[in-house]
Amino acid sequence: MSINFGREICGQLELAEGREWLVTNGIGGYAAGTIAGLLTRCYHGLLVAALDPPLGRTLLLAKLDDVVLYGDRYYPLHTNRWADGAIGPHGYRQLEYFELDGAVPVWQYACADALLEKRIWMQPGANTTYIHYQLLRATQPFSLSMKALVNYRDYHSRTQGQGWQMTIAPVDQGVLISAYPEAVPLILMSEQAELTPNHDWYYGFDLAAERERGLSDRDDHLHAATIQASLNIGETLTIVASTDPKPLLQGDAALKVRRTYDQKLIGLWRSNRPVEPRENSEFPCRLAIAADQFIVNRASPEDPSGKTIIAGYPWFSDWGRDTMISLPGLTLETGRPEIARSILRTFARHVDQGMIPNRFPDAGETPEYNTVDATLWYFNALSVYYDATEDNDLIHELFPVLADIIDWHCRGTRFNIHLDSADGLLYAGEAGVQLTWMDAKVGNWVVTPRIGKPVEVNALWYNALRTIAKLARRIGKPHQEYEAIADRALARFSRFWNDDLGYCYDVLDGVEGDDAALRPNQIFAVSLPDSPLAPVQQKAVVDTCGRALLTSHGLRSLAVGHPQYQGKYIGSPLQRDGAYHQGTVWGWLLGPFVQAHLRVYGNPQVARGFLEPMMNHLAAHGLGSLSEIFDGDAPFIPRGCFAQAWTVAEVLRAWMAIEHLDAKLKA
Repeated sequence: MSINFGREICGQLELAEGREWLVTNGIGGYAAGTIAGLLTRCYHGLLVAALDPPLGRTLLLAKLDDVVLYGDRYYPLHTNRWADGAIGPHGYRQLEYFELDGAVPVWQYACADALLEKRIWMQPGANTTYIHYQLLRATQPFSLSMKALVNYRDYHSRTQGQGWQMTIAPVDQGVLISAYPEAVPLILMSEQAELTPNHDWYYGFDLAAERERGLSDRDDHLHAATIQASLNIGETLTIVASTDPKPLLQGDAALKVRRTYDQKLIGLWRSNRPVEPRENSEFPCRLAIAADQFIVNRASPEDPSGKTIIAGYPWFSDWGRDTMISLPGLTLETGRPEIARSILRTFARHVDQGMIPNRFPDAGETPEYNTVDATLWYFNALSVYYDATEDNDLIHELFPVLADIIDWHCRGTRFNIHLDSADGLLYAGEAGVQLTWMDAKVGNWVVTPRIGKPVEVNALWYNALRTIAKLARRIGKPHQEYEAIADRALARFSRFWNDDLGYCYDVLDGVEGDDAALRPNQIFAVSLPDSPLAPVQQKAVVDTCGRALLTSHGLRSLAVGHPQYQGKYIGSPLQRDGAYHQGTVWGWLLGPFVQAHLRVYGNPQVARGFLEPMMNHLAAHGLGSLSEIFDGDAPFIPRGCFAQAWTVAEVLRAWMAIEHLDAKLKA
């Protein structure tokens, strides 16, 4: 499906700055911004390099402030908002057209009768960004001048530039910029343009999206070089920003590399499809392209080509929970099981006391293990992988790790995670710690502690036991003990059913007893491969979630009628975290809801209808991708990360499940 806009969007700043583009390099680096060219986040920039892949993300090139001289008139193509709220210049007024060409954003600027096209992409596997111009039409001499605005800061932070003297030196076909002696240099180069060193700080860029999030909204950038070139009709100009001292300078050749890479992705996805393309088939194709943006390298001595998954752009790193939930959709549904295998092996090496890491911190410190469900999601990811590949070699390799995980959970591991011998259900939690996916915490305040026996945790525990029993049988290992533990969990899962309400308790045996709050977590007791609920209960859960929690873009995290429900995710960090799982809509939950609906009703047409609103969303916020969260109240404004791994993964997986069922019913 095409994602493009004319002046009806491009020419209105409030609309153009709300649509963000993203390109990535597969090692954790990225470039991102608004289609208006306006910086609204501290995370925006033309080169945010991963200096310690996939982490160490550092803003190097913030933007190019470009101006056209055509005839005797200057046309600014860039737009800035300053600390006093003033807009200047208004380059978006020249923006005739924007489109997303595969993964590559494309702008067309009209300057009188001239038309200039700009493309931005990154080289796969390198901290290198290309800014490529082509003059499509003109009747007079045409000149471009650009100010390269640079920085050298962590992508979460802000800069106050007073007194910061960078070293800027001319090199062959470019300039070399060193923020300080130990810093990784940034090189700006071009075969066609003249680059002249400069050193002039620009103060007070206004970051409106950060202010909306209750965070610091000022940033400074250094004008480090001036770039000048003249173009004739049909000619191109490529600016290269890189940490590589010798990047490929030929823009056409670099673009061909990028296109070849993207075409390979699409080819792998198409080869994995169960049926011939149907109407709206471009939607999952778009998701397959988006899926690749989250898959990045995480090298280790044991596996130099190891992979992991970035949870979301622009600010998340790789999280264990998000990775395992996202893995089936991002890798297996896109025809890349070898990446799934690498990720599973990567996380297995970091298992400690029966737990996979919840998070690899940005600074590269010791991984954090504060999660009860990430490890159980690991079993689900491995099960889906095995069903797709029958890779017995990997199961043989990982089985000791799997057995150790189950053993730790049975006898008890961190944070009071243990099997309750009284009923065979998994208990987790202690004061001051957030362990489930509803993990918001502000200071010492855990917003949704969910201490006790959460419903999705026990559905996952039951499925993990069935998974290890299945895998044990396949490779000739003892499996009876796992089946017995699973049978007991199945028998006592009935405790979750609330006959009076007609749906499941969210948490059993909590600090204040059983929690009957209507939340979406029970949907996993239906969507996971092995459901611990009776068919009539499965239908009741799907119907209840559909009536009380379903929106156009996902499931609410809490029903509207609950006293703690919050329908807007806005304000300070405290306010936002307080609403994060208290009514806010989560896009990724649309996937398990559709999977559960398919199980209960077996109707592909109806199920597809739940996903179709996401097609419109592809062009409404993070272009070509799907958002993390949305307001719980209509019109369900997108919030959080504008590109979220598990939202893309689960919507794609659900769409493909519909296609598989369609094919089966038509066979």
